[in-house]
Amino acid sequence: MDVVPIPQLSDNYAYLIVDPASHEAAVVDCAEAAPVLDEVRRRGVRLTTVLATHHHFDHVGGNRDLAAAIPGLRIHGSADDAPRIPGITDPVHDGDTVGVGTLRARVVLIPAHTSGHVAYHFADAKAVFTGDTLFAGGCGRLFEGDAAQMMTSLGKLAALPDDTRVYCGHEYTEKNLRFAATLEPGNRALRDKLAAVEQLRRAGRPTVPSTVGEEKATNPFLRTDSPELAAAVRERRPEIPAGDRVALFAAVRQLKDRF
Repeated sequence: MDVVPIPQLSDNYAYLIVDPASHEAAVVDCAEAAPVLDEVRRRGVRLTTVLATHHHFDHVGGNRDLAAAIPGLRIHGSADDAPRIPGITDPVHDGDTVGVGTLRARVVLIPAHTSGHVAYHFADAKAVFTGDTLFAGGCGRLFEGDAAQMMTSLGKLAALPDDTRVYCGHEYTEKNLRFAATLEPGNRALRDKLAAVEQLRRAGRPTVPSTVGEEKATNPFLRTDSPELAAAVRERRPEIPAGDRVALFAAVRQLKDRF
């Protein structure tokens, strides 16, 4: 499976997924059709499928233009979000399988950023497309869910094999890791990753993909069991009860919102 990040808008990514065996392709989260169509033509592949992770315009705003350009295009998205996903033809549910040529992905329901947010996990290719739930170094804002729901959703993703590549919806990594470093300055893995990300951004290169293992080692929203992180948060929010990981997670999210 080939994965091509395609910059969209100011800091979004769409991803062109290509099955080398069939030359069929899918795009994950198209905000702007033109750059996606350009890449499809450049690579000489046949775009058959759209995989939408959630209904926000910066992830689905290009759907109708793609459908107008490619008759018969199939647009997959969460059944829970279906009324808000332009052009949807194939509503999907947790545990469903979607195909792109010979490739297969499992749909994983991961609500909180939106109530119907889904990820697409290509187990054989060791890749997961997480939209705005799990970012490199962060997680999405809690627009339609709460901290406990987001923790459950992130837990589903963290349970994937450590070498699973994580393709997220935005280029937020450097700022996310700068925030994380304020809570875990002693985390060497975090320091090393931030330095590598800074180098990538200076070179104008994407910071995606990450991996599940890297996120478990560096992402504060997956590290509420870290004593250093818990102490740093309680220094700022002393009212958080000891041992309450949901309250701790909510406080981390609130601190990040103001960072």
